[in-house]
Amino acid sequence: MKIRIKFAKSGVMKFIGHLDMMRYFQKAIRRAGVNICYSEGFSPHMIMSFAAPLGVGITSDGEYFDIEVKDTMTTADALQALNSTMVQGVEVTGYVQLPEDAKNAMSIVAAADYTLGYKDGYHSPFTKSQWKEALEKSFHSKETFMVTKKTKKNQVEVDLKPAVYTLEMVGTEENPAFHIFVSAGSTRNIKPEFVLESIYSRISSEEGTELSYDPHAIAIHRNDVFAAGKEEGTFISLLEFGQEIC
Repeated sequence: MKIRIKFAKSGVMKFIGHLDMMRYFQKAIRRAGVNICYSEGFSPHMIMSFAAPLGVGITSDGEYFDIEVKDTMTTADALQALNSTMVQGVEVTGYVQLPEDAKNAMSIVAAADYTLGYKDGYHSPFTKSQWKEALEKSFHSKETFMVTKKTKKNQVEVDLKPAVYTLEMVGTEENPAFHIFVSAGSTRNIKPEFVLESIYSRISSEEGTELSYDPHAIAIHRNDVFAAGKEEGTFISLLEFGQEIC
């Protein structure tokens, strides 16, 4: 039986890396009494697969992993059992049963939704209205937005326009934030901070200003992770592939 679990990560837990989160949930699942399946062989391990591991320093409301179980509690009981073992900063918010032929979460990730804002003690160089004008002039009005993207082996020229599905301003006039919905996954993975850094660089170049991107000034929050929908250009939250257990 396949199960998909959704959780949120906040506070100081944003500094815990992916491998440590995996080990944490392995212990939490045992403590919660989830009857998880193990692989066979000389070194059996829990059958568990995470979707789109989160970078260190990023908070999230939309983290997912899949497990296989021999049998299961109801969704309500599983949420209660798991959350009773959670530390502050981690909350399990979803527990659904997947169809037997469902692909694992990691393989179907196609997009991710983020909010980027300025941390306390840092200030935006523009108001919300000024950012809207700058984005329209430097990004939205352009047919292409070519940037240099570093890979493990070299540097490549990529067009960000097809990979950025939403780039808009949210927040208040004096405390603006960016809502960025981007391509994610193994085929075309774009980090939201890379989008923002590229915007900073393009505005600075076009306007002849000394606008510089400071990664320490930006707080990144992932809202959710999505798979591609049946129709082109549509997306489905990973939790929607399963059903709650009554």
